[in-house]
Amino acid sequence: MNKILIANRGEIALRVMRTCRRLGIKSVAIYSEADANAPFVNYADEAVCVGPPPSNESYLLGDNIIKICKELNVDGIHPGYGFLSENADFARAVTNAGITFIGPSPESMEVMGDKLSAKQAVKAYGIPMVPGLDEAIEDIEAAKNHADEIGYPILIKASAGGGGKGMRVVENREEFEEQMNLAISEAVKSFGNGAVFIERYVGSPRHIEIQVLADTHGNTVSLFERECSIQRRHQKVIEEAPSAVLTPELRKAMGESACKVAEACNYVGAGTVEFLYENGEYFFLEMNTRLQVEHPVTEIITNLDLVEEQIKVARGEKLGFTQEELTIDGHSLEIRVYAEDPKNNFLPDIGTLEVYKRPTGKGVRVDDGFEEGMEIPIYYDPMIAKLITHAPTRAEAIRKMTKAIEEFDIVGIETTLDFCKYAINHDAFKSGEFDTHFVKHYFNDASVADTSTKEEKKVAGLLANYFLEKNEIKADYSPSSEIKAWEVNRV
Repeated sequence: MNKILIANRGEIALRVMRTCRRLGIKSVAIYSEADANAPFVNYADEAVCVGPPPSNESYLLGDNIIKICKELNVDGIHPGYGFLSENADFARAVTNAGITFIGPSPESMEVMGDKLSAKQAVKAYGIPMVPGLDEAIEDIEAAKNHADEIGYPILIKASAGGGGKGMRVVENREEFEEQMNLAISEAVKSFGNGAVFIERYVGSPRHIEIQVLADTHGNTVSLFERECSIQRRHQKVIEEAPSAVLTPELRKAMGESACKVAEACNYVGAGTVEFLYENGEYFFLEMNTRLQVEHPVTEIITNLDLVEEQIKVARGEKLGFTQEELTIDGHSLEIRVYAEDPKNNFLPDIGTLEVYKRPTGKGVRVDDGFEEGMEIPIYYDPMIAKLITHAPTRAEAIRKMTKAIEEFDIVGIETTLDFCKYAINHDAFKSGEFDTHFVKHYFNDASVADTSTKEEKKVAGLLANYFLEKNEIKADYSPSSEIKAWEVNRV
């Protein structure tokens, strides 16, 4: 593989290009008019403008991207995350064009791209799942009866859902019908798919995911877990590896379960199996069929370059290590630095980076796609950077992250830096006793009270609505949408 096109932008495009350069592989950037002067464009060996700023006129034009690959004799496409990364039709078109798609097969994407098909695929492998239905249900009375059997509270979920859309918690039978109708309506509006299912509501979960890597020779390994429980709007803000709550026995069990999930859909490449964890139990949630935003913490504790591993697998190479040879080296934290105002419900705060000074030092890593003086475009995800630290222990990693946050000088916009500093130094976080409701439970302290004026809130609200109503910008993900912005991730 001599030349790779990165079908993405910003920090992930730059991240992939750095590995390509180290491996002696030429890189090709695609960019919209809004990104013409972005660092990733200048870093690439070749760069091609693909259209105006809106994603559906540039980064989402799969046929145009494939045409560019043919014109420039590109061998492979790395999709990054978001945009077309989990679009099975695009992956299939890339392969049919004789170009290597650096990711799983379209068939694996299709199986894991829908929550119900994913549950059905893994149920024969003995993977723990939240008690509930593994098929869509439309009849409200029948759904009520199933809910009675499962026991309240119940969670109604959109099959194609994500980001909290099409999701309703039902406390009792009397409110079931109303909540189910609302969930179906929201699912149709958000994803064009009204299929819903029901399961037991896990009230105080932790979000723990396992990084897996599989080659084309039948080898699948777990690269251990990431804790992603600090979230806002069901989307991750802080991640760490390893988790503070898992015992070696649980880590082994969850890793084996994650590998079985990958095997259930004949997975190849790097992927992430997500679980809910509560009171010593874990339940399969879904699988993300791509590289995750938070992959750096796994790279740091395993001393592996996941992009390099993706490229090797795509070239048909065997994994260069076994499960038994993998070990955890210390502890790593990652915070996502968003152009958002935490004091105003994490609404976007787009503007110019008047001052942008990165922290440095041993055990400090910054993955970003901006430079001082640049504007944060309104067309895309508002993440400015990922700040990552590494230390021998969790406590030291927290201290190092606190210092790095203090040294990260950003002027011109509101960011999530102060929130992240607040969160990682909270007693709940330091003790490891927290769950996905951290923001709801703790982020109402006087030290982080909202001091925004009514006019500022109005402007921020209008800006947020602009983001969410844009056709190419969504606050959630569905397999049919072709994009997972605000990362996602879910984060």
